[in-house]
Amino acid sequence: MPWLCAIIEADEESVDALSDALLAAGALAVDVQDAAAGTAAEKPIFAEPGENPAAGWRRNRVGALFAIDADLYAAVPRALHEAGVSAGQGFRVERVEDTDWVRLTQSQFNPMQITPRLWVVPSWHVPPDAGAINIALDPGVAFGTGAHPTTRLCLRWLDGVVTPQTDVLDYGCGSGILAIAAMKLGAASACGVDIDPQALVAAGNNAAQNQVTVTFAAAEDGHVAPAQIVVANILANPLAVLAPLLARLTHPGGHIALSGILAEQAATVLDVYQANFDMRQAATDEGWVLLTGVRR
Repeated sequence: MPWLCAIIEADEESVDALSDALLAAGALAVDVQDAAAGTAAEKPIFAEPGENPAAGWRRNRVGALFAIDADLYAAVPRALHEAGVSAGQGFRVERVEDTDWVRLTQSQFNPMQITPRLWVVPSWHVPPDAGAINIALDPGVAFGTGAHPTTRLCLRWLDGVVTPQTDVLDYGCGSGILAIAAMKLGAASACGVDIDPQALVAAGNNAAQNQVTVTFAAAEDGHVAPAQIVVANILANPLAVLAPLLARLTHPGGHIALSGILAEQAATVLDVYQANFDMRQAATDEGWVLLTGVRR
């Protein structure tokens, strides 16, 4: 069944009130995008934990999804009035066709070759190389499918450092992909840690799907053992805060890899970790950086 989408441009100050009014007027869902999206004036907005909230867009494209038989020419002006937005600017209506969302989502995730011998393969695909190390992983509630540059950076690094004698700690494990990869690459053991209970459940399910044994633990448990290899793919600010903890969790002479760091943030994170590690910038991918070091 198709839907109708009312599209309105609104300034930053009126977006919240307009979204609420549209939902009250019968909209099934409302989304907000940069009105300049797709142009040179498009502006990304995000903030890391510990930073001030990011400012919104000056001009916003508000899209409100309605049932196909809804009277948008009554509902939308009523919502504009309730939100205190001038009706003079008008709105436009687009028809949104029904979509097989499962099939569409699956079409966006194909097998990914990370290194010559390491692949990430969604469950609905046959592995392109049956003789490779294939990680079976589907997109889900936790971060880490192999598609993001930071995950690829960590996977490539693990492929070069894991040996049968090493134990691996994946701090901020998300989907568990890095800990799972470590086991499939031949690590003696692997542990994944996260603050999100849903991520831990998803990671456990992913490890079972890949037929590897990985220990997963909540960050607040405080019973995580040090490891010879520690990898943390999070964000720059949390990595800086976690530096003393991750140093304690890395055996002397052990290796650490840090990602989730933009190129312009690399020097700051390097400085924090130099207190306990001999650090260097090891690799980059699409503006993201991998920092590695050896524990002194």
